[in-house]
Formats: sequence, structure tokens, C-alpha cells
Amino acid sequence: MKKLLGTKSFYKGVFAIMAPILLQNVITNFVSLLDNIMAGHVGTETMSCVAIANKLFFVFNLCIFGGLSGVGIFTAQYAGKGDEEGIRNTVRIKYFVAIGAIVAFSLVFLFGGSLLISSFLHEGNEGLDLAITFEHSMSYLHLMMIQMLPFAIGQVYASTLREYGEPMMPMKASIIAMLINLVGNYILIFGKFGAPELGVEGAAIATVIARFVECIILIVYTHRKKERFSFVSGLLKTLRVPAALFKDVAKKGFPLLLNEVLWSAGMAMLNQCYSVRGLEVVSATNISSTIFNLFSCVTLAAGTTISIIIGQHLGAGRLKQAVEDDNKIIFLSILIAIVIGGLLAILATTLANIYNTTETVRALAVKFILINAMYMPFQAFTNGCYFTLRSGGQTIITFLFDSVCTWVCYIPIAFVLAHFTSMTILPIFLIVNGIELVKCTVGIFMLRSKKWVVNLVAKE
Repeated sequence: MKKLLGTKSFYKGVFAIMAPILLQNVITNFVSLLDNIMAGHVGTETMSCVAIANKLFFVFNLCIFGGLSGVGIFTAQYAGKGDEEGIRNTVRIKYFVAIGAIVAFSLVFLFGGSLLISSFLHEGNEGLDLAITFEHSMSYLHLMMIQMLPFAIGQVYASTLREYGEPMMPMKASIIAMLINLVGNYILIFGKFGAPELGVEGAAIATVIARFVECIILIVYTHRKKERFSFVSGLLKTLRVPAALFKDVAKKGFPLLLNEVLWSAGMAMLNQCYSVRGLEVVSATNISSTIFNLFSCVTLAAGTTISIIIGQHLGAGRLKQAVEDDNKIIFLSILIAIVIGGLLAILATTLANIYNTTETVRALAVKFILINAMYMPFQAFTNGCYFTLRSGGQTIITFLFDSVCTWVCYIPIAFVLAHFTSMTILPIFLIVNGIELVKCTVGIFMLRSKKWVVNLVAKE
């Protein structure tokens, strides 16, 4: 137990990094919750269309996250080493990743968006209008495509600042953007203060405006603070990157990018399997996932903290300290998840009742929330394993741990149960989420192997 508990100064250092990231995630997900509630007040079909379109953008967001995180492995270790030129080169690679993702997903959404959205639309027991849901989903999708550019470029700067040890400004920029998004939603969805009542399209426009504001804040702040962030000097004079570094980043980062794309696509596919049981299931899973995401912010923040602290330890050659601190942060994450999971279970019914939807949808949402709350500590552990392995460049293993497990275990089981049995949605949801217990067992062996304890930049 002593090996899992840190000193006061240790926790002070952890929370100095974790707190701004956690606050940013909480605010982001809280605003998403309010957005969800406002969209739901327009109608259940409207809430469903936003949920469907956002599942597609979730894949794009995770592609950006995965691609930048793969490069960020090197950024964090260069920061630990104090190599400004190394940081500069990794930022340039991040630009390539961001632009490539924007082009690829724009083509997919333009030419395949209608097919993707249609795959989620199935008749249920509530008599919800599928045609209206499809129409609003397409309109929302096309407007939201505009925000992909500022989101991707903004994340290039936000991720770099965090890896550099500056998490406060990404947090502040996110808070400002989310407030703009929230106010914009209220004005444009419901037509307040003389603005037109645009419904779901208003929600998309507000998000686009907020993304541009966030991106501009991050770019201006970073380039004005050259004395603090010296890597920006000469950053945009050239986009050339040393071939050896590009090769190393591609070798370590591409599996992580592929992992995030396949994992997020797997989550979308999983929800598509659930949607076979009716459009009300889409609405219920949307409510439960939005609420669960708010409560699981702490485990995600702990994961990001692991990638920063452990990455810097490894880059500086502090290998033993990396192992010790990793165990302590993961243990802390599990303890917090137990408390948060219990709180989520207690508040499940109250939170679901906030939504203006049918009783059937609310009842399903409550049961989904309770299942998520039960598995939260296990998800905290697997999340910690993922970020630990990633910080040491073990991206092939994280790929097997995350995406392969999703496509080999989660999706086939969900697909078979949804399409070839008469089982109702609740036992399907419970069984599929139970696979997390298997991942925990695998994660224990991966951590104990210590293959992730690697200094990737030592040779330079």
C-alpha cells in the first residue's frame, strides 16, 4: 500500500497539472450536457439527430486526439529533455496530421454522410419521426463540418502547451469557448434577443463560432509569449522535419492514430448495434453517455496527467520514478472513480429527469447510467493502463489493447446479440460493457511487464 500512496508534495504536483485539465473537461462536458438538454427541449427527434451526427464527429475528434497524442509522446519527452528544436519539429508534424484528418473526414462526410446517418435510424416503440431526424441530422452535419478546421488547429496548440507544462491557457481558452457556445445555443436555438429561431442548426452555428474563438486565443497567446515558449521562434518559417524524426514519430504515432480512429469508429458501430432496438435507444444512450462523460472527466484528466508526468520522467531518464509515480496516479484515479461512480448512481434518476423526453427514454437512460457507474472504477484502471503504455511509446500494444479488443470482442458480441437474438437492450448493454473486466486483467500484465519504461529521445 505504501507504494501506491504518495507524499503531500507528490499530490500537489499531480493536481497542479491535473486540476486545470479536469476543470476544462468538466466545463466542456457540462456545457455539452446543457446543449443536450436545450436540443432535447426542441423535441426527442432533434436530440436524436444531434446525438447521431455527434457520434460521427466523435470519430473525427478522436482521430485528431490520437494523431496529436502520437506526436505528443515525443513532444513531452523533448520538453523533459529541454530540446526546443525537437519540440518545434513535432509541432510541424502535428500540422500535417491535423490538415490530413480534415481533408479525409470532409470527403467522408460529404459523400457518405447520408448513408452513415441512415444506419442509425430504426423504428422503435415510441413512433418517433425518422424522416425529420434524418433531415435535421444532415443539416447539422454539414454546418458542423466548418468547425473541423479551428478545432484541429486549436488542438495542435492546446496539446503542445500541455506537453510543455502549460495547461492553464488551454483550459482558459476552452472555458471561454464553451461559454460562447452555451450562450450562442440559447440565443440561436430558441430565437432570443431578436435572433431567428434556428433550432438544431442554431446549435451548430454556435459551436462553429466557439471553435474559431478558442483557436484564435491559443494561437495568439502562444506566439506572443515567445520568451516563455521559445519553440515558436521560426516555427512557421519552414515545415521541413528531419526525416529520422518523422520516421520515428510515424513508427510510434501511426498505431496510436489508427487506434483512436478504429476505437472511436468502433464506439459508433457499437451505438449503431444498439440503435437496432429503436430510435428511443439512440436518445437514451445519448443522455446516459453525456451524463457519464461529465462524471468520468476525472479519469480522463488522470490519464492525460499520466502521459505528461510519466513522459517527462522517461525523457529525463528518471525511469524508476516513472514506474513509482505511475502506480500512484493510477491508484488515485481508481479511488476517485469509486466515489464518483457512487455519486453518479445516486443522482441517475434526478439527472435523467432533467430531459424533456418520453418516460420510456428516461427509464432506459437511468438504467444505462447505473450500468456505467458500476463499471467506472474498472474503466479508470484501463484508462490509466492505456496512457501509461502510450507514454513509453508502446503504441502497438495500446492498439491491441484498445482497438483490437473493441473490434474483436465488443462489436461482434453486440452485433450478434442485437441482430440474432430477441434479447432486450439492457442485458445487451450490460454484457458488452462487462468486457471491461477482461481488459483489466490484460492491463495488469502489461503494466507489470515494464516494457513501456523507455526513454525514446535518449539517443539524441
